[in-house]
Amino acid sequence: MEKLPPIEKIPEAYTAIIDKRVEIFDNYAIVKSSTLEKEYLIKWNNNLYYSNDNSTYWQNYIGYPVIAVLMLQGKLSLNDSILEYFKGINWNELNKKNKSDYHASLEVVLEPLPLNIRRSIDSEIDKVYEEIKNIQIELTKKKNIN
Repeated sequence: MEKLPPIEKIPEAYTAIIDKRVEIFDNYAIVKSSTLEKEYLIKWNNNLYYSNDNSTYWQNYIGYPVIAVLMLQGKLSLNDSILEYFKGINWNELNKKNKSDYHASLEVVLEPLPLNIRRSIDSEIDKVYEEIKNIQIELTKKKNIN
């Protein structure tokens, strides 16, 4: 991968998973946005991935839809015990409110949690981010990869 995503995209992937907004098929997936107004198409062929979400397509880093798919495929860790803390979060609204300061948005979510839970979540997010740094996938803008 050319660029790494902001680490805060990992919790956005957790929300997509816990809110059941990810549908996986044989070689593609559909991921709905937190507002349910958009659907993103993720396709793969071996380690080549296509996605039409803005982060992946325009910014050239894996966005939360791709991260969620990679988690559900078992290519990135997914700790079910922390998913509940990310249920029902409208990241779109939160990120707009915080002027796209993803760190500030994540802080709004984590701030009310007890310190031991925050530490557990931070540790898990860091673990997944290290896996993202080492994952062997390529991104493409070509929709027809199969």
